[in-house]
Amino acid sequence: MPDSAVSPPSLRALLARGDLHLRLAVDEAELPAGSVDRPVRWVHSSDLADPTPFLSEGLVLLTTGTQFASDDDYAAYVGRLRARGVRALGFGTEVVRDGIPSGLTDACLAAGMPLFEVPYRTPFIAVARAGAEAIAADAYARRSWSLAAQRAVSLAALRPDGLSATLAELSRQLDCWVGLFDAAGALRTAHPAGSLADAAVDGVAAEVETMLRRGTRAASTLRVDDVSVSVQTLGRGGNLRGALAIAADDLDHEARSVVTAVVAMAALALEQQDGLGRAIGTFRAGLVQALGSDDPGLARRAARDLFGPLPTAPVVVGLTPAALSRSTAMTEWLEMRAHERRGELFFGRGDDGLVIVVPTGATGILAEIADRFETVVGSSAPTGYDGFSRAVTQARTARDRTATPGVADFTDTARAGLLAALGSEAARTVAAGALAPLQQYDAEQGSALLETLDAWLAHDCSHEATAQALGIHRHTVRARIAQAERVLGRDLSSFSARAELWAALRLAE
Repeated sequence: MPDSAVSPPSLRALLARGDLHLRLAVDEAELPAGSVDRPVRWVHSSDLADPTPFLSEGLVLLTTGTQFASDDDYAAYVGRLRARGVRALGFGTEVVRDGIPSGLTDACLAAGMPLFEVPYRTPFIAVARAGAEAIAADAYARRSWSLAAQRAVSLAALRPDGLSATLAELSRQLDCWVGLFDAAGALRTAHPAGSLADAAVDGVAAEVETMLRRGTRAASTLRVDDVSVSVQTLGRGGNLRGALAIAADDLDHEARSVVTAVVAMAALALEQQDGLGRAIGTFRAGLVQALGSDDPGLARRAARDLFGPLPTAPVVVGLTPAALSRSTAMTEWLEMRAHERRGELFFGRGDDGLVIVVPTGATGILAEIADRFETVVGSSAPTGYDGFSRAVTQARTARDRTATPGVADFTDTARAGLLAALGSEAARTVAAGALAPLQQYDAEQGSALLETLDAWLAHDCSHEATAQALGIHRHTVRARIAQAERVLGRDLSSFSARAELWAALRLAE
């Protein structure tokens, strides 16, 4: 944060007051670094042997030493003060003792606590008043800084690049790294650029992704690169627009009020962009519908100025599950990737999912989507735009045949055969019903009609080959097939009857 003209309340500030005539009684070089400059919350006086129950952390304590009966009391006394968080000890001389006891000096040095002399002519109330004045002046200066900082970020918000300018001003005011992450968890802008190590940025991004995935407004603090980073989500619960990350230690109330103002402005700016995003999404959906006519002429002309040229054919068409067509995080992530890969990626909302079009050599983006959003993405065979509608159907078929996250390639689905595409729950139920009489007969009679029938069909209905495969006589095979026909009530001499039964056996596997 920018330096203030008012010295912050500290022991050094008190020692600098010439009217108080205070003197540090120990060598500052023998104290822990920064001991004299630590902030002071108040100045208090007490001659109790143990005043700690009545003290708070961050005080400067003044005493005349009446509580010390022997030299053995000093170390324990100073130890209690240090444990309570007392910043420094002031000893009033010439009141009870002529000077500062050497035992107290040694105890303070051993504990790393600054000890200073308050001369007889300086009343304790004057030191306390000086501390109170410094604290009040610092509080006023911080409030003034906060108001000025809020004005500065408000003026920055009026610039054409309002959101980025606001974050740059916040970074300048707090003198720290500030990063804005989009709804997909990707770093959108950072100030100052490159001031936070890549590994630290990755750690913050991982935390942001976790928070955004929950979908509720939240704040979090983590430690990366030896810096405390606070993260605040932006937007409404269920419709988070991103997150703001600030790498700064110990922000006080006034600094946090500036951050709160920026969070509100950033959220508002992102909400305003949401309307534009919906309009662009509707336009993209119209272009997908136009491509579905298998004539890319209109879509090419309409997309050229806003999105750039469509990917060069042959292309691969991907299709996400329908629920992801309403995902703000995925849409914004794809918008960013489409901007980076202008002319190599096009997407838009389809009837039952986001339709993604990439050149055949850039299908890795589909795997990246599936991995990042833990979803399945159907992928068509390579095609020209004159076969776009068929490609969407292929992608849908591949997607619906796969339940686990990843890319479902239609080529693999087609290679699995026609029955794999028919293997719906309804088809399996019908198959089980067709085979039920044989299963029941085998269970009741201890026969093997189902096994024999399956082997018979697998061996092209050859009794001899089936007998060899099962290790039984061919007449036994013939008798079992005849019995199966009676149980099923069907003649298995026709191709259609055999094909239907074979399909039932495959679907029931």
